[in-house]
Amino acid sequence: MTQDKMTPTVAEQMVNQMAEAGIKHIYAITGDSLNAITDAITRDGRIRFIHMRHEESGAFAASAEAQLTGKLACCAGSSGPGHVHLINGLYDAQRSNAPVLAIASTCPSAMFGTGYFQETNPTLLFSNCSVYNQMAITPDQVPSMLHGAMQEAISRQGVGVIGVPADVTDQPAAETTASLEPSYTARAAEPTEEEISKAADMINAASTVAIFAGGGATDAAPLVKELSERLQAPVITSYKAQFELTRDMPNYVGHMGYLGMWSAEDAVAEADLVLILGTNFPYPGFFPTDKRIIQVDIRAERLGKRARLNLGVRADCRLFLEALLPEVKGKSDGSFLSKALDGWRLIQDKFRLPVLNPGKNWCVRPEYVMDMINRLADDDCIFTVDTGMNNVWSSHYLTPGKSRKMIGSFTHGSMANAMPMAIGAAVSCPGRQVIALSGDGGLAMLMGDLLTIIQYKLPIKIFVADNRALAFVKWEMELADYKPSEVNLDNPDFAAVAEAMGFWARTVTDPFALEPVMKEWLAVDGPALLSVTTDTDAASFAFSKELMEKGAPGNVLSNFMAPGV
Repeated sequence: MTQDKMTPTVAEQMVNQMAEAGIKHIYAITGDSLNAITDAITRDGRIRFIHMRHEESGAFAASAEAQLTGKLACCAGSSGPGHVHLINGLYDAQRSNAPVLAIASTCPSAMFGTGYFQETNPTLLFSNCSVYNQMAITPDQVPSMLHGAMQEAISRQGVGVIGVPADVTDQPAAETTASLEPSYTARAAEPTEEEISKAADMINAASTVAIFAGGGATDAAPLVKELSERLQAPVITSYKAQFELTRDMPNYVGHMGYLGMWSAEDAVAEADLVLILGTNFPYPGFFPTDKRIIQVDIRAERLGKRARLNLGVRADCRLFLEALLPEVKGKSDGSFLSKALDGWRLIQDKFRLPVLNPGKNWCVRPEYVMDMINRLADDDCIFTVDTGMNNVWSSHYLTPGKSRKMIGSFTHGSMANAMPMAIGAAVSCPGRQVIALSGDGGLAMLMGDLLTIIQYKLPIKIFVADNRALAFVKWEMELADYKPSEVNLDNPDFAAVAEAMGFWARTVTDPFALEPVMKEWLAVDGPALLSVTTDTDAASFAFSKELMEKGAPGNVLSNFMAPGV
């Protein structure tokens, strides 16, 4: 369209506003209704366009960037299918509290409601996976709505969506009085004196205390440690927070949940009082109903959501603990803590048994593999983990090192997240080792974005656990007394596929040949993929003492905690 060259277009105004807000990358597939924005990004030069092969991968990559940097990340999808493809990754970002801006460019505004080619309604599509979701239909609305989407994403730690029709992005930009740059305000709610007094009275009156800490307590880890030592209290974490909370936590007794440890579950069940710090743990069945419970969370809507509380406190966990510690009396009886630590040590001993048996040809023990990855990976490695059996092995065998990070789809629970999340990690954290722990089913879902890794020469190391099955689903069926069905996978040679795309790639079937190949894989200066044919039937039920004790040769449970194959 013809316009005054001195007047920027809406697309140019949007790009300037995003760049001023600190957005460094946009993960998207260009085309159709997104073309004006893509062109403006290219000419502006401050935002790097990462061309993905699938919008779902782009949303996962943005989710990873936001989680790792704590800053606003961005993805986009064009009309119709591009919107729908974004949804799964945006659900992950929303449930991971990741500040992500999603641009949903649409068909021309005059065609709304006519059944036009690729027409969708973004405000309906994204309503359940966003904290802000609006459609701009005039140039005057765009700057305020874009600011609103970014500010809400930052302030409420979730997904901000703005829909923009193709014809609007090409029009002259309107003047605006809205702030172009969102504010990063400290998310620090202080507890009241009354809340601290009541919490201290409850803790001082309790004979035994268990501390259950999650992602909202990670920046308060030293204070959690100090409180646990003063109270002789075992510390339990969520799977998502275990790296950040266990680097220096002598009283740690495992993480909670279906992939967790019975030592953690027992500690919570047997404590007189449970202190829940900064976790939105999604499984209510693990919480006792006959104990006194204090929950502290920055988000008031989470208080009492999983368990009946005696005290709920909306506060930043660090500020809460700073105020609480001077009011708490030490406890001298360490028998409760000792019992919990004894259970945790027993589980750790059991964990070592499968590691001592590498397995056999075409049936490598995944515990042996994961333990080796843990031993050889950098101390500041970023691990991205697929949902499924890789969650089991990573939760049991990866350790936090000095500054390692581990991210995954821990609440949304999507398959296929590890590889695209690794893209976001590598783009936003250059110089750090990034290892994607992929399942064979997960990698196959979004395999096209291996080409994105090659195109941008991202030095990601992809590990594929090729167990030829949806193994997590398989043992779910077995435990429920169903005959496993439709779980077997006819896989390609993943290394051959990756090599054809340009990766350094190897397949290992012999456990005794694994270590030198793994060292070579990690040393590659560029993208590399290692596929290992692992034991289909390996599983782990460390969270259940009963299942661990029932393990016997010939039983379906024999592979859960037993070293044999």
